[in-house]
Amino acid sequence: MADAGVDQEKIQAIGSVKNAALSVIEFLTIAALFFGLVEVSFSPNTVTTLVWPPSSFALVVILLQGNRIWPAVFSGSFIPYVFAGHPMLEASLFAIGAVVAGLTGAFLTKRWSTTASLFKTARDVAIFSFIAFLPVAAISSAAALGASVVAKETDLASSVVHWATLWLADGIATLIITPVILLWVDVLSASFTKRAFFEALASFIFTAAIGLVAFSPIFAPERVPSDVNFLAYRSFLGFFILVPLLLAGLEGNRRNAAMVAFIFWAMAVWGFSASTFPFSQKDLTAAQLLLFAISISISLPPLILSNAIATRRNSEARLLDSRKLLEQQLESTGSELGIAKRHFEILTEGVVEYAIFVLDTGGHIASWNSSAQKIMGYTTEEVVGKHFGIFFRPDERRTGEPSRALEGATKRGKHEIEGWRVRKNGTPFFVTGLISSIHDDAGNLLGFANVLRDATERRDAQEKLVEAREQLAMAQKMEAIGKLTGGIAHDFNNLLMIIGGNAQIFQRLLDPKLPRAIEAIQTAAKRGESLTRQLLTFSRRQHLSPAVVDLNAAIKNMRTMIESSLRGNIVYKEELEDGVSAVKLDLAELELAIVNISVNARDAMPNGGTFTLCVYNVTGEDEICNKIEGPLVAIVCSDTGMGIPPNLLSKIFDPFFTTKEVGKGSGLGLSQVYGFAHQAGGTVTAQSKVGLGTTISVYLPCADIQIANKEPPAKTSDQPQRPSVLIVDDSAEVAEVTSSMFEQLGYATVYRDSAEGALDLLADGAKVDLVFSDIVMPGAIDGVGLAREIRSRYPKLPVVLTTGYSDAAQAAPPDLRILRKPFDPDTLRDFVQNFGKMSLPNEPAHHASRGRA
Repeated sequence: MADAGVDQEKIQAIGSVKNAALSVIEFLTIAALFFGLVEVSFSPNTVTTLVWPPSSFALVVILLQGNRIWPAVFSGSFIPYVFAGHPMLEASLFAIGAVVAGLTGAFLTKRWSTTASLFKTARDVAIFSFIAFLPVAAISSAAALGASVVAKETDLASSVVHWATLWLADGIATLIITPVILLWVDVLSASFTKRAFFEALASFIFTAAIGLVAFSPIFAPERVPSDVNFLAYRSFLGFFILVPLLLAGLEGNRRNAAMVAFIFWAMAVWGFSASTFPFSQKDLTAAQLLLFAISISISLPPLILSNAIATRRNSEARLLDSRKLLEQQLESTGSELGIAKRHFEILTEGVVEYAIFVLDTGGHIASWNSSAQKIMGYTTEEVVGKHFGIFFRPDERRTGEPSRALEGATKRGKHEIEGWRVRKNGTPFFVTGLISSIHDDAGNLLGFANVLRDATERRDAQEKLVEAREQLAMAQKMEAIGKLTGGIAHDFNNLLMIIGGNAQIFQRLLDPKLPRAIEAIQTAAKRGESLTRQLLTFSRRQHLSPAVVDLNAAIKNMRTMIESSLRGNIVYKEELEDGVSAVKLDLAELELAIVNISVNARDAMPNGGTFTLCVYNVTGEDEICNKIEGPLVAIVCSDTGMGIPPNLLSKIFDPFFTTKEVGKGSGLGLSQVYGFAHQAGGTVTAQSKVGLGTTISVYLPCADIQIANKEPPAKTSDQPQRPSVLIVDDSAEVAEVTSSMFEQLGYATVYRDSAEGALDLLADGAKVDLVFSDIVMPGAIDGVGLAREIRSRYPKLPVVLTTGYSDAAQAAPPDLRILRKPFDPDTLRDFVQNFGKMSLPNEPAHHASRGRA
């Protein structure tokens, strides 16, 4: 281990010695070169020759070897001046000037450019020219001028001219020499072909020949025989230097251009030093300016031209390489695009429920899948290239909807679609989908992707669902209103029963001078009865007396009533289809419904018009058949009136809703029609257009039995004795009025206030020919329960029920007769006569004491 350490130290020591030796050699070599240059340049003709190469060589050495080499530059510049016998201060100024000029030029070059790229562009050449004439030449010439002033070789008066001469000498030498050294050092470190070598050698020889002929003392006129006439024009031969300079420049060969300029410049300096034509010593200033002009013109333009050509060739080479690379990438991208396109086509063709197509930036269709053809109806050949606005409705195209859709997709990246579109055959269909913008990696818009789905069936299903929900909500609302109105009507009927009954008693008993007041009371009672009847019909709590009815015959019989409901300026038309099926309904309720519709039609036609009533069998194609099962008959009433606005059409069947003036309508007319139709197992619809009129359609289920031939009821023969009626009602006032009516008709009455009291009375053996009971009563047994008990215990005893409203009436047996409240003596007489078979006076009756409990 110790031997290995010793060997390593020896190797490091040898390496250090080697590096030190190389540094010394480098130092001595550079110092010797500077010594030689200074010796060559240091002569009495230094000022007049306009050549001072040490400054340019100092710049080159520092650029190549770095700032560490400045001692060699200083030594190589200082020693020749000392050997020449110049004072130490003068020699120091010269050396310091060379070192500072080299360091400053190198610093600026590395700051503004690089050594490797110093002559590659016109900008770099401009930077080098600036550095050569200002920092380098200015500092070196200033130092030389200071040395001359110290040595008293130049006075202050002529110092400016002397400095300018030195500045031009340094600047031209730097401009000519520095590019040659730097460019050739760079080339020698790389490969160098034979062709390039011989081309350069031929160019250099040709340049030297031109320089010799044009400027060298060898071919001076005084040395050439006079018979050689072309030598008289030798100054013009210098223009042939343009040939090698242009060749080097057009080839982009900066190295050859710099070398040709250096060789030609060297020949010119030789001629200037020898004072040969055209550099005459008689006019030194003109000769200096000519040499300066030649130096500038042969150095900068060819170098700039060669840089431009080289840059252009390098750019062309890079462009060619880029083109090849792009072609390869394009080929690869095209292949990948073809594969992606095929995959996209397979994907889009596999999506059967969605129309997928691509638009360009202008909205024109670029691709089309089979599902789009199936949904829209257009083939690929028909639609590609056309604007996608052909799918929009005409009104949407006029308002610019397609453009707004594209703008929305461009701004937000996507635009959701939901609306109606038009197929090729012109039929509309409802679509949902999305328009998405397509961008490249740089964010540039490439087009749009459209994905649409035919949602017509789904929309129809949703609309039906919404309609069903609205119908359910309406039914629930109507049910709630019906319960409320039914309850009100029950109590109201009792009041009307008392008012109407007592009015009848007053009319019979009081002085004949009061008939008008009594008639007013009866009219109010009748009006209240009609209002209650409409409420009960709407709430479907009104007890009906259904019978099989021939609608055509019933409508014909109502003609007079309908015409009286209309106005004289309204034409009434009937359109009754033959063979209309029979229906089972309460004829009185039908008449009331028709009258209510007629009155509404009359009020809708103040200036006259036509009221048409149609009756026909509904066919299976009618949409209403999907809502109600079984065959239907329609009663359609149409007018040509003002019509109903759409926002009010859905409210016309609501109770108490009216568009008439205050006091002109109760708002229950169409509510009665609604309740009658639904209680009969049907429905009612309304259609209206403002300014054209309104149509009310009542749909009723057909009866499955034949129309019964009604025979006139047999009149009840007078009974030899007064029949007895048991009146059962929880309201003593209502029972009082009812008893009075029965007594007016010739009946004896017995009163009990509950079903239990009535059963106890019958159990005691009271003689009763008829039981007349209210349905709604307190206690465990209501009127329906009482009827069931009497039928069970006394099968031959007739029972009649009466009510203003009761859900319990729905549970009554079909053969149990129910009389609606309120009623008058005439209504009661007709009802009892029709019910006479159940109250025969000849049958044995139960005995009971007459009176009221």
